[in-house]
Amino acid sequence: MAKKRAREADGAAPDPDRMQEDESSDDDDFDIVNVDFEWFNFTEIDFHGVKSLLRQLLDVDSQLFDVSGLADLIINQSTIGSTVKVDGKDTDPYAMLTALNLHEHREKKPVTDLIQYIGDKAKAIEPLAPLPELLASGKHVGLVLAERLINMPSEISPPMYNLLMEEIEAAVEDKEPYEFSHYLILSKVYHEVESTLDVLDERKKKKGKVAEPAVFYFHPEDEVLAKHAVASGSYEFTKHSEAVADSKRAFQEMGIQPKGFLMLIEAPKFAGAVKAINDYLSPPS
Repeated sequence: MAKKRAREADGAAPDPDRMQEDESSDDDDFDIVNVDFEWFNFTEIDFHGVKSLLRQLLDVDSQLFDVSGLADLIINQSTIGSTVKVDGKDTDPYAMLTALNLHEHREKKPVTDLIQYIGDKAKAIEPLAPLPELLASGKHVGLVLAERLINMPSEISPPMYNLLMEEIEAAVEDKEPYEFSHYLILSKVYHEVESTLDVLDERKKKKGKVAEPAVFYFHPEDEVLAKHAVASGSYEFTKHSEAVADSKRAFQEMGIQPKGFLMLIEAPKFAGAVKAINDYLSPPS
């Protein structure tokens, strides 16, 4: 946190948190592309970019929420969380990560609606059934919201989580309301599904035992976080429709069916989860 607040003047990321991506191939038809990623605090210029990332994260259910209000809350706590950009601080973010205190903001409508939504979804997930009681208990639960453009490398995640941990530790030292009992990560997963466009294919009509579909993670770090969670599970979006799988079937036989995904991690175990993300995703030195 001290390092990040110290760079407030110019917005440039400290060297340890600066990453260069090389896209190369042995094939002479491909060029080498170097991209410098920089980490920044949230500012007002990020409003529209954060809104877009929140809509992507919440998927079809984003229309149920005041996404603009959520974006405002995130931006207003500028020293908690990060954006990742490639063309300087005055451009739109390619990725974001933050943590909102659900108890602190519980009476603000964007958060009230989100708490109600999360509670309703959790009731249908057996391991997360006690979550509504936790959210109503007065304990300070940190809602972690992380999203990035689909072509962003997963290696940006370790520095983002490292910075978040530092910032929260410093905020607690400054008596700010970030001493969480739990971290609740709101994310997405998906299943591969047979497209409804193929329903007339006789091979698809054969009866038999249907295996439970495998879960795939949009964010590789979520698989790590789930292993450190006291409870986790996926849920259907409220605005879900069968057409979603077809609309997301891009040049492949199987479509994908996105679902919401919740992970609850006890605060003392969060540092271990972040370390595991570093071990799993940090690029080789």
